[in-house]
Amino acid sequence: MANETSTTIRTVPDVQSGVPATQVSLSRVGVTGVEKVIRVRDGDQENLFYAEMECFVDLEPRQAGVHMSRFEEIVGAAIDEVVLGEAFKAEVLAAHVAEKVRERQDGRRAEVSLTARYPETVATPESGIETQEIYVLFGTAVASETGTRTLTGVQAQGMTACPCAQEMVTGLSRERLAAEGFDDEQIERIVDVVPIATHNQRGIGTLHIGCPEGGPAWIDAPELLRIVESSMSSEIYELMKRPDEMAVVVKAHETPRFVEDCVREMIRQVVEGYPDLPDDAFVMARQENLETIHRHNVVAERHGTLGELRTELATGEHSAHHVSLRSWLEAPTS
Repeated sequence: MANETSTTIRTVPDVQSGVPATQVSLSRVGVTGVEKVIRVRDGDQENLFYAEMECFVDLEPRQAGVHMSRFEEIVGAAIDEVVLGEAFKAEVLAAHVAEKVRERQDGRRAEVSLTARYPETVATPESGIETQEIYVLFGTAVASETGTRTLTGVQAQGMTACPCAQEMVTGLSRERLAAEGFDDEQIERIVDVVPIATHNQRGIGTLHIGCPEGGPAWIDAPELLRIVESSMSSEIYELMKRPDEMAVVVKAHETPRFVEDCVREMIRQVVEGYPDLPDDAFVMARQENLETIHRHNVVAERHGTLGELRTELATGEHSAHHVSLRSWLEAPTS
């Protein structure tokens, strides 16, 4: 007689689809810290991106839980379907995963965020030697009944030179030159030609642009990186020869900027560089400077819709309401 235990098919109840004891909806349920190495082929070259992802879906009041294993299945499948063999677009991958999560988890809304670090080879300003720089890409997508909205972001480092200290050093220079017998015209010629000292900071700039449902499929991340780096006093490089060091220092001291200046410069370039984006597109610019003569760091940030920013730049009038990142992502879906 056959062993009944070995031949009987056991039915495992779907506990997650049951009704919870307390029936209230949950805003976000999901997984964090999902780590992947993504291989992207560019012709004969293969690039590696280290990425960390978060996947969430909303939960109905009468649904006990989500199927956690499905998140991993969806992420793996999406990487194979979307990324391999084409340029890496973090927000496109995030959008694909979010749409699949919403479908597989029977949610009204799903949100996926991706953070990727990747190397880029750049040339130094004077010697032209190649140096590897590490940049950060962000991609976020929210899939709902009305479509999918995406958020593209980048982060880069640079250098800033303090205008305030430079102005004080300039004043001291004028006094000392006058004491040495130089007249006013000579002093101004010297001040205009000679780089003036100030204290510096290493800056971390972050820029996000969000496209609403039905908007462009993706924003060019390299262009956002260019905006971030150019908003500071100078770019910086991991490997430099002496002529490169001099070029970076001189450029920074000829373009002194406060942390606030960096954010405003990012906003200006976005508004001027993306005239075709709708007014309900979202922008967030953030700059953190790692101080050298203080123990604290300084931060500036601006967030809001592109329409708000366009109006402010055109009129100079303060916008009464700055739409936040979270409120833009969680905008009503119906």
